[in-house]
Amino acid sequence: MIEAEIYKALGDPIRLEIVKRLSTKPSSTIGELSSNLGVSRQGARKQLQVLVDANVVYLTQRGRETFVTLDTKTLEIARSFIAQLERHWDARLEALKKFTET
Repeated sequence: MIEAEIYKALGDPIRLEIVKRLSTKPSSTIGELSSNLGVSRQGARKQLQVLVDANVVYLTQRGRETFVTLDTKTLEIARSFIAQLERHWDARLEALKKFTET
C-alpha cells in the first residue's frame, strides 16, 4: 500500500519539517533545506533519501547543486486517502446520530 510508505516517510519530525519547508518554496537545495534542522547536511541527505524512496520528493541535479522538489501527485494520494477515511467516518457518525434519535 503506497499510502503506508508515504505516511511512514512523513512520520519523522525532521522529514515532516522538510516537507513543510518545501510546501512554501516548491524547489530548494539540500543546503537550504538542511539549515536549522538540527542535523548535519549528511543527516539531512539521509532523511531526504527516505522521502525520495517514498516518492514524496524528487531530486534534480543542476550543476553542482541538487534541488529537492515535492511530488504533488504523491501528496495527493495521501490527501485522497485521508478524505476517503473522513467520508467513511462522517457516514458512520451520521448513522449513529440517526440511530440515537429514533
